[in-house]
Amino acid sequence: MNLEIYYEYCLSKKGVTEHFPFDEDTLVFKVGGKMFALSSLSQWEKGEPSVNLKCDPDRAQELRAQYGDIKPGYHMSKIHWNTIGVNKDASDSLIKELIDHSYELVFKSLTKKIQSEIIELEN
Repeated sequence: MNLEIYYEYCLSKKGVTEHFPFDEDTLVFKVGGKMFALSSLSQWEKGEPSVNLKCDPDRAQELRAQYGDIKPGYHMSKIHWNTIGVNKDASDSLIKELIDHSYELVFKSLTKKIQSEIIELEN
């Protein structure tokens, strides 16, 4: 997976916006004002890309046990976030599935009003 594919896949989700709230390096994708994916642009440039994604705690543990390059979230809640090494042992399709999972977790945590507004915007 390259940065362009990651970027376009995240932005293809309903109501997603991109931000740099921490610094000029950390690209953050949000839905309804809440983060669901973030990544260091300089790490992509160095050829060591990784992404932080929200994850159900039980599934997060299973993924960490199964994949050596899925670790507790770097600088994030270790319970609810994973850091996934890109182009390592997790396939592109698994990473896209985990992006979907993260997006859904965050979307479902939004108020019904915000969820409705996001759905309306895209229709």
